[in-house]
This record gives sequence, structure tokens and C-alpha cells, in this order.
Amino acid sequence: MFGSYDGLLVLFSLLVAILASYTALDMAGRISSAQGRAARSWLAGGACAMGTGIWSMHFVGMLAFSLPIPLGYDPSITVLSLLIAIASSAFALWLVARETLPWHRLVGGALLMGAGIAAMHYTGMAAMHMTPTIRYAPFPLVLSILVAVGASGFALWIAFNLRRLSPRVMPLRIGAAVVMGVAIAGMHYLGMDAAQFPANSICGAARGGVDTGWLALVIIVVTLAVLAIALITSVLDLRLESRTAILATSLAEANQELTYLAQHDNLTKLPNRRLLEDRLERAIQRAKTERSRFALMFMDLDGFKSVNDAYGHRIGDQLLLEVAQRIGSMVRAQDTIARVGGDEFVLLAVVTEPADAATLAAKLLAAIQEPFVVAGRLLGISTSIGIAMYPTDGAQQDELLTNADAAMYHAKGIGRNAYCFFEASMNANVHEQLQLVQDLRSAIDRNELILQYQPKFTAPDGRVIGVEALVRWSHPVRGLIAPEQFIPLAEKTGLIVPIGEWVLEEACRQISEWRHAGHADWTMAVNLSALQLGHGSLLQTVRDTLARYDLAPGCLTLEVTESTAMRNAEASLSVLRQLRDIGVRISIDDFGTGYSSLLNLKQLPASELKIDRGFVRDLVRDTDDAAIVSAIVALGRTLNLNIVAEGVETAAQQELLTQLGCDSLQGFLLGRPMSADQLIATVTAKQ
Repeated sequence: MFGSYDGLLVLFSLLVAILASYTALDMAGRISSAQGRAARSWLAGGACAMGTGIWSMHFVGMLAFSLPIPLGYDPSITVLSLLIAIASSAFALWLVARETLPWHRLVGGALLMGAGIAAMHYTGMAAMHMTPTIRYAPFPLVLSILVAVGASGFALWIAFNLRRLSPRVMPLRIGAAVVMGVAIAGMHYLGMDAAQFPANSICGAARGGVDTGWLALVIIVVTLAVLAIALITSVLDLRLESRTAILATSLAEANQELTYLAQHDNLTKLPNRRLLEDRLERAIQRAKTERSRFALMFMDLDGFKSVNDAYGHRIGDQLLLEVAQRIGSMVRAQDTIARVGGDEFVLLAVVTEPADAATLAAKLLAAIQEPFVVAGRLLGISTSIGIAMYPTDGAQQDELLTNADAAMYHAKGIGRNAYCFFEASMNANVHEQLQLVQDLRSAIDRNELILQYQPKFTAPDGRVIGVEALVRWSHPVRGLIAPEQFIPLAEKTGLIVPIGEWVLEEACRQISEWRHAGHADWTMAVNLSALQLGHGSLLQTVRDTLARYDLAPGCLTLEVTESTAMRNAEASLSVLRQLRDIGVRISIDDFGTGYSSLLNLKQLPASELKIDRGFVRDLVRDTDDAAIVSAIVALGRTLNLNIVAEGVETAAQQELLTQLGCDSLQGFLLGRPMSADQLIATVTAKQ
């Protein structure tokens, strides 16, 4: 018997083959770019879509074929041919997702996949249950199998080479899909041409099998739906992946920028104190290992204040830039020059002998003494340099910095524009500091510590929403001592722990009193030091104190700097998470002055971010500071953090910070630190 073909169905089978080929190429790209469970999901889904497409091309092609007898197909054998197509597709996609595709693997894969496609085709033919059995002409049969193997090899090679995204990959995939589709369809019709149906043949599946009248339409619709879903899913996932990659790149760049800004001086772009301390610690470790020496030079400009007062900050800033550049031209790449204060610089110099340090210091003195031309003005300044050598003048970085600073003040005392090496006699204030430590040990028992409270206001309406507790020391002889004078001593001696417990106790007592007096929405912020955070009793102390004054944990905010929290990251994060879990709010203080790592910020269980006053000070006239504040606000919003700006001293700063999106403001413009009674009086007067 001789058969005929429905031209429309033949065309549909070719289009399905091309679409299935394009789907296979796209799935290969998705699998190779995914990892883990996602890659396995794409492999399974891609195999189903690709296998269904190839199988449906084959079956639509068979349905396009007709004999002068009724035809039908056994459902179980038909499903078996579909499963063979899916299995072959899974193998092909797995193969092209490998890192490499050497020739021997390509040939082996082509043979297996070609055999699978041929098995699918001839299994599908067997579903007709023809009696007598279909005979196959040897030459077309062998040729169809060779075409299947060749088409499979080409498909594997082209899929492997077009799996990566590039500007030209889309048109190349389309062209390759057309070639692959024609090759797959060619294999099918060669196989059909090899089939010979004896006269008076009967199709055993014509009655109990699937009716060919509606099967073609169902297969075409279902196949197009499956392939369309696969491609649409791939496109949507690709767009999501692209947007995620863009966001990740933006976050990485923002993190890199914040890290740079946190470690470098905003004006001169030199390393700041934070980065200097890190490099100094590395230099100490290296010197210990190599048994070598280095010099630390503390430099303070002589006469800079007079220039700044006479010509203004703009000229002063330009002069500092010129000084930084001149110093930088005098040192080597392995040295570190940092700006640690207004007109203070520190040089970490890799020199082995004091004589070499003296030579370098003399060159620096001569260089800075040369006149500067700034904005058309001839300006003259000098510098005083203090030198401390490691390890003779200190084995720790704090000791080295202190001793270099003491030597610098000695250089100023002998007439300025000079350098001095550190000598033990320069630390005449050591006894005074020891006495201060002794007095500090008794300060709590003698009730010499007091708390002042700085209000925190909402932006923009200016309503008081809480206060920050700030400890002061009312010394019986020295008077009121500022925190920067005794807090470092307390941290160095461990006294910060009992002082911190006293501050927490007094702050909770006071907020309890205020809340009972009608200020139920106020919160109390208390600062935590690194020693307190690392103390084992902190969590229980907070719990007991809150319970003693019947306070909800949410009314207490514990402020901790990022560098403090990450000093012993694992232990600190555990404590902070436990505090958060009981309801206490965590605030990241002085954000922007530490490493400001996005990874750290993501790990910290914080609900509030405080922008350091250093970014607020020059906010109005410094576009860089405005950009940084805007970036921090945007970052905080993304992480659902409340944004507080501290150090607000002018109405212009207040207005700009409000425009940038800060939730709360704090600073001398709005309210200075004051006693509890003064705070209530001030708030009452404003109502």
C-alpha cells in the first residue's frame, strides 16, 4: 500500500521541531547558568518540554501520513515513545551542561541520543499494530538512523557552544534551531519513507487505539502550550536573574564605596584613623615575625589655625590638600600617611634605624616649610614631628600612638618646626592618669556619676519621641569631666562594665518615671561598649532591670557601633539576637565611621541606624556628604531600618536631612544634653 501526507500537518510538524529545538537551546543555557536545586529543576522541566516537542513533531508527522485503511495508535506504546523522547532529552541537556565537551564525549552522546530518537520513532510506529508487520527498506532505515545520530551530534555541539548569553546568541540560536528542526524532521520522514506496508495490511490499533481525528489537534495545542510555558518561564527567570545581578552589582559597588569612605579622610582621601590602626596592627605583627623595626611619626601643622581663622575654612581645606600631596610625594609606596585630625597626620614608615627615621623627618620638615600657593595667596606653615620606634617605644599600637603624640608635643614645646624622638620622661601625665583611674573606681559608690539626656525628635514635626542617656562625671575636685576623658580609661581598665550597669539602671528608672507621668511613647537609648557586649551577664542584667521597673522591652534601645559588634562577631551577634528576641531594640551607632559593610549590616539584628555626625557637619556645603547620607537612608529603607541623624546644629541641616528622608533628628539645634528636670521643663515649654 502507498501512503500520502497532509501538507498542513507536515508544515506544523516542521514548525514544532524548530520550536522544540529553540527550547532545547534555551534550556541548555538556563541549566548551565543555574546551580544546585535550581539546575536540577531546569533539567527536569527542560527535558519534559524538549522531549514533548520532539515527540510531538514525530507524532504529528505520523498523523500527517495516511493509508487507504483506518489507522490508530496503542496508547501504552505511544506513551512509551514519549518517555523515550523525554529520557533522551534529559541526557542531552545533562551532557551540554558539563564544563567541557570533548570530542569523544560528543560522539558518544550523539550515538546515544540518536539511538534514543530512532527508538522513539520506531516505537511510535510499532504503536499502530500493523498486520502483517511493517517492513523497512534497509538503505532508508540506516540513513534515517545516521541522520538521527548526525542531527543529535550537531544539536549537542551547537547547544554547548550557544549556552552562554552574549549579544549575538539570540540570532544564532534562532538559526541553529531552524537547522536542527529541519534535521530532526528529515530523520522522521526518512524513517517514514523506509516503512513499507504490504497489500491488505490491517492496523490493529484502529479500533481500540487512539482516534487520529482529534489526536493531531490535541498534540499540537498541548505541545505549543508546554513549549510556550517553558520559554516564558525561562524569559521571566532570565529577567529576574538580570535584575538580581544588577542589584547585586549595585550593592557591591555601594558597599565598596562605603568601605572606602569609612576608611579614608573625606577631604584629603588619605587613610583615616581606622585604616591607620588596621595597618599599624599588621605592621606590628609583621615586625614581630621578622624581628624588624619601623617608625611611627605624629605630625601636627604649626600655624595652620592662624591661616584657617584668617582666610576661612575653604582656604584651610585647600591648604590641607596641598600638605597631604606634598607629604605623599615624600614617602614610599609601602609607607602609610593618614590624616587623624584637623591638622594632624600620622606616618607609618618602614625604616629599620632611628637615623633613617631622622633623615625622613628632616626631609618632611623642609618640604612643608616651603611656601604654599593657595588661591593666589602665598602661605607659610611648618610642622612638628614626634617619632616613636617599634618595639623600643611601645609594643602595642595605642602605646606607640600615645608616645609619638607625646614626642610631637615636646617638639612643639622646644620651638616648633622640629622633630623629636620619644623619651620616657615625656609621659609626665602618666601619674595623673593613674590617679584619675583610682578616682573613677570610687565614682559610683560616691554618687559622682550623673546622667544627662539628649532628646530625639521626629522629622519633620519635631515631636519628642525619646532620649539618649549620656553619662557625665562630676568630680569633687576637677569638676564636670567629659566622657571622652574618662570613658577610654574605663574601657581600658574594665570599669566600663559596672559603669554601664549603673547607666542602664538609672536610665530605666528615669524612663519608667516619665512613662508613668504621661510620656508613654518615649523610649530610652543607652550606649553599649565592646566590653559590655562581651560580658556574660549583659542579657540577664537587661532582663532584670526591665522587670524591676516593669518596663516593656520595646521602650529600651541599646546603641552599639558596627565595629564594636563585629569585634567578636559570632559571640556579639548571638547576644544582640537574644536581646532582640526579648523585644529590646538595637541601634547601629556612628554608621559610616566603621567598615560599614553591607554583609555586617545584614547580619546585625538592628531596627535603627544612626548617621554619624561627621557626615552631618558639612552636609549643606558638601555634596559628597549629602550623597552619602542619601545612600545610607536608601539602604536603611531597603532593610526596614529607622534612620536617625545626630549632630544637627543648624536649621539648614535639619531641613536637608528631613528632605533626604531621615525619620528622627538629634543635635544641639533641637536639644542639648540636660538633666531630667531640665528636659521636662524644656518639653513643657514647647507644648
